[in-house]
Amino acid sequence: MSDITLSAGVRQNLLSLQKTADLMATTQNRLATGKKVNSALDNPTNFFTSSSLQSRANDLSALMDSMTNGVKTLEAADNGLTSITNTLESMQSTLRQARQDKTYQTAAYTVDLGATPAGTEKLSLSDGAIGSTPVDIDLTTAQGVSTGSGFAALDFDSAADNSYAGSLSFDVAIDGGTTTSVSITATDADTLSISVGGGPATTYDVADVEAVTSDELASVINAGFDASNVAITASTSGGELVLTSDNASSTSSAAVTVSSVAETLAGASDSGLGAASDSITNITEKTVATLVSEINNNAALKDKVRASNDDGKLRIENQSTQDLTVTGSTSGGTVDGSTGTTTIDGNTVRSDLADQFNELRDQLDKLSDDSSYNGINLLRGDNLKLTFNETGTSTINIQTKNAETINAAYLGLTDLQASDLDLDSNIDSLMGTVKDALYEVRSQASTFGSNLSIVENRTEFTKMMMNTLETGADNLVLADGNEEAANMLALQTRQQLSSTALSLASQADQAPLSLF
Repeated sequence: MSDITLSAGVRQNLLSLQKTADLMATTQNRLATGKKVNSALDNPTNFFTSSSLQSRANDLSALMDSMTNGVKTLEAADNGLTSITNTLESMQSTLRQARQDKTYQTAAYTVDLGATPAGTEKLSLSDGAIGSTPVDIDLTTAQGVSTGSGFAALDFDSAADNSYAGSLSFDVAIDGGTTTSVSITATDADTLSISVGGGPATTYDVADVEAVTSDELASVINAGFDASNVAITASTSGGELVLTSDNASSTSSAAVTVSSVAETLAGASDSGLGAASDSITNITEKTVATLVSEINNNAALKDKVRASNDDGKLRIENQSTQDLTVTGSTSGGTVDGSTGTTTIDGNTVRSDLADQFNELRDQLDKLSDDSSYNGINLLRGDNLKLTFNETGTSTINIQTKNAETINAAYLGLTDLQASDLDLDSNIDSLMGTVKDALYEVRSQASTFGSNLSIVENRTEFTKMMMNTLETGADNLVLADGNEEAANMLALQTRQQLSSTALSLASQADQAPLSLF
């Protein structure tokens, strides 16, 4: 107010009091906010530098949330892989148990074909591990026979000039085996020569090479076969030449087969071999020991059926989880080669273990599906991208190899049929597959573990970096509370003194009033 006049002392004290009040307001603001720089007007350099540092710290704080979620996502994936590993180890244990189990079902049979077997009796095994195509086992043995037809005395003087140029040749095979060539010629008027299999010739005397009888031909052939160790005996029956195998074999294969008959003879000569008929003789029931040997040595039955001699009975063991059908047997436990059938149950232990394996396989897939966190499932091939700095120049992408889903299909584990556990070799193969799956899962767990270490290290680094930035920002703008409190106390004292000085100055100005 220009119309009010203050003395110099009062004005001076008033100005001092006003300055003190301003300083107190500033100090009070610093104490209230805790900052000595509250705006760019207080200290532009410190204010903007502090704001920049704090902004970067805030940006890193926002990234910290993403990194924390990333850590949890990796932990969720690791939990899934750990459980999958445990499941695979359980599957491995299940297969080992199946491999060790030998609780195969068996049945014992008495072999009885009667007094005169027909030679057609068979024991037929099907189903089980064999399949629908039966494997037949002959129940009898027999000797193969080839009987000629239409024999007429042989005349080896084909040119009728005493040159004896005639010949008889044929091939013979035992039980469907390799053929052996036979060649018979005349060397003079009463001598025949026989060569077997292209070997050295054997001679045999006859009455007249121009009228060789069936008995003489049989003797010549026997001489050649004996010299060459061919297990066939020639004989005659009703004037016909008969070739009989020396050794018995399974009835279905027993045979003496004559082929490629060639005769260069004179007149009506005919060995009868060209029209020979095949048959069998001496049909005999096989012993239990023979049947055991044939069943166990049959390649089609290896690791599928096993036979043994159980005190004179034929015991058959079904090495499958599926029922085995035995045709040629009766419900009374007799093998008689008829059309009757019996059944030997499958291995239920291995069958149950196959079901257990499949349940574990299903759980493996469910574990993979449930290993997600915040909508991201690394085990399903999802990609987790984490940013480590505020400029976005430092990132990491976490994902399974080739974005594959870690499940049973990827690991090569398929649903098992009970029959898959029939053969030990199949179980060994399955155990190898599970072992490879374990290696794959452990490898992926190691990769995720490395990624987790990177993210955790970066998280700690970011925390420390945020602390450094925030401390640096605070150092530029924060006030010293002790200092500001001391300033406030000093200003309060100054204010009191200024008020007293102002009062004294005012009293001096009031001195003229004492004159009235």
